[in-house]
Parts: sequence; structure tokens; C-alpha cells
Amino acid sequence: MQINGANVLVTGANRGLGRQFVRSLADRGAAKVYATARRPELIDVPGVIPVRLDITDSASIAAAAEAAPDVDILVNNAGISTGANLITGDLATIRSEMDTHFYGTLGVIRAFAPQLAGGAILNVLSAISWLAVDGAGAYHAAKAAEWALTNSARVELAAQKTLVTGLHLGAADTDMMAWYTGDKTAPEVIVAAALDGIEADRTEVLADAWSKQVKVWLSEDPSVIYREAAAALTA
Repeated sequence: MQINGANVLVTGANRGLGRQFVRSLADRGAAKVYATARRPELIDVPGVIPVRLDITDSASIAAAAEAAPDVDILVNNAGISTGANLITGDLATIRSEMDTHFYGTLGVIRAFAPQLAGGAILNVLSAISWLAVDGAGAYHAAKAAEWALTNSARVELAAQKTLVTGLHLGAADTDMMAWYTGDKTAPEVIVAAALDGIEADRTEVLADAWSKQVKVWLSEDPSVIYREAAAALTA
């Protein structure tokens, strides 16, 4: 899959990783970059095509698919992080995470899949897809569901030769993670790894040292995973 000359749509493109995806795609020679957001007037990268898209609204998804009928690569980046836990958190807030990360991403994939034969889908996931963290129970559950969605979509779209890639990362140096004081990776580093992965036809990209470490822990008993993770996070 080559980015140079491709038409690419990015969700959640007005800030953070989404904004970096838009900039990097343009730098790599994408023919068209559809930059989507609930408020497309906030998109400030020159040369892109702003499109209004709320991934939790089926009518908005259908309108975006009609506005961008020639997409070769879909980057599902839009997301939220509410800080809700599962046991004590507000149920409506927990549902909003699932509506965004799972049902929203699924809705976008379903709408654009017919365009993507021979193309690619990149789902921006997280190391928290694999590791529960206190204060992010809803995010963990929703990202784990999105990881499963990524794997199922890959199987279901294999017949039409659509590459489906999952991008896992730890903390990125974006406004969403401004509160976090630990190590953070620059957005341009994460996005470069993701785009390199697409061009190499990779089904999974581990963008930083933390995502690689958490992936290694998956083969361990949960008691080991959470003991090692706690030690690493407090070091």
C-alpha cells in the first residue's frame, strides 16, 4: 500500500494525533487528504479537504462517505478519554466510550468498506487495549473491543484485499495527555511508525517501547502482568 498518490480520510483530524496524521500524509504525497472532525472549521492544515463527521451519528457517517467517495486509506483516529472506571463510573459516560471507540469506528468502517478494496484501514488503538489501568476502565474496555473489531474486520475484509492495521501506543505528547507527567512520545514519531507500517503491509504496529513491553506481557499470567506494570509505572 503506497501513500504517495493515495486518497486518505482521517477521523478526529482537528488536533493531536489526527492533526499530525493529516500533516504527515500531505508530506508523503497523498493525492487527497480528507480531514474530518465534528467541527471541521477547527482544521487548520492547508491543502486538505475538511469534512464534517461525528462518528457516533449514523447520518453524519453516511454524509461523510458520500462527500469522500474515492478513499483508498481510512485512518480511524477519533476517540475520547473520560477517565471513568467501570464499577464506580457513570454508566452513560462508560457507554459514550464504547459508542465512540467501538460502535463509532465500526460504523465508519462499514460505510467506507466498499471503497477500500485493495486499500487499507488503520485503527488507532492503545497499549491500554491490553492493560487495565485504574482511572481508565471505560477506555480500556472500549479499546479492547476496538482491538477485537480490528481483528474481525481484517478477517472479514481479506477477500477484498483490504489491509487492516492496528496501531498500539503508550502516552503521546498531545493535549489529551497533557496531564500525564511520565514519558511521552512525539506525535510525529508515532504517526511515522503507523504510516511506515501501512506501506510495509503490516497488520500491527507497536509505536513505542511501552506498547512493545505490554505486548510481551500478554503471554504471562495476569498476576505477573499487573505486578510488572505497577512496578514500571511507579519507577
